[in-house]
Amino acid sequence: MDQARSGVVALCAACVIWGLSPLYYKLLIHVPPPELLAHRTLWSAIIFLALLAAQGRVKALGMALGSVRALWITLVSAIMISINWGLFILSVQIDRVTETALGYYIFPLVAVLLGVIVLRETLSRAQWLAVALACVAVCVLTVGQGVAPWISLILAFTFGLYGLIKKQMAAGPVVSVTAEVLVLMPFALGWLMWLHLGRDVPSPGVFGQDIATSALLVFSGFITAFPLVLFSRGAQQVRLATVGLVQFINPTLQFLCAVLVFSEPFGIVHAVTFALIWVALALYSANALAQDKARRRIAMTSSQDTPV
Repeated sequence: MDQARSGVVALCAACVIWGLSPLYYKLLIHVPPPELLAHRTLWSAIIFLALLAAQGRVKALGMALGSVRALWITLVSAIMISINWGLFILSVQIDRVTETALGYYIFPLVAVLLGVIVLRETLSRAQWLAVALACVAVCVLTVGQGVAPWISLILAFTFGLYGLIKKQMAAGPVVSVTAEVLVLMPFALGWLMWLHLGRDVPSPGVFGQDIATSALLVFSGFITAFPLVLFSRGAQQVRLATVGLVQFINPTLQFLCAVLVFSEPFGIVHAVTFALIWVALALYSANALAQDKARRRIAMTSSQDTPV
């Protein structure tokens, strides 16, 4: 298998795991979201540290934690991803997976918009139209339901801000995420210790009460770490446009889980909203592919014109 094909396989595998993860979190519906988030943080930190130790790259954490500026960037990115993880877990438990799918569909368009606002990037007409259609879709859902899709918006913006902050980090994806969960680990440990050892706890910690639940909680570290490693490895082997297209597997599978497995309500308002989002993403993806082809054509022309 050539490098590009293996990269696509790794990306697809990562996005399939993320897309089907609501099925896993549904098995832990009896665990309060803060406790589940704390376990996800703790076991992720242990697994990522073990992975870096096996690769002899623990010293690389200095890039994300070795200075005051790097530590602050890591802390802010850790807060963004923690909010994202926590809200996703809550959404699964309260039967709002349709909104999580919408949030991750909106995310690329939010990221483009944040690039304009923060980084002063310019957009093509097709990109502006895609962003406009996404805004119309959110308005349709807001009017139709009588309330804004806050879960979708918060997921999209926290993940968009997370990606924006990650651009400021010199460390690679696995190292930077390890640093983030390490920063969060004291809070996770403190929360779990209070649940298990504290007095007058309203709901004692569930870890250790039965083997199945305990094993699933430990597995939260693997379901966090393994797809990220696959994704970061695959992203290094394929073009950026391909990465963008493959990422849509994640919200599509979440959407299918919500409608087909969890039987969440899906009426005409949802149908119009998702249709608008899908058209917006089609425009965005077509534009991204066109820009990628243009860049490669310019690169090939430049290389041909370069004297030997």
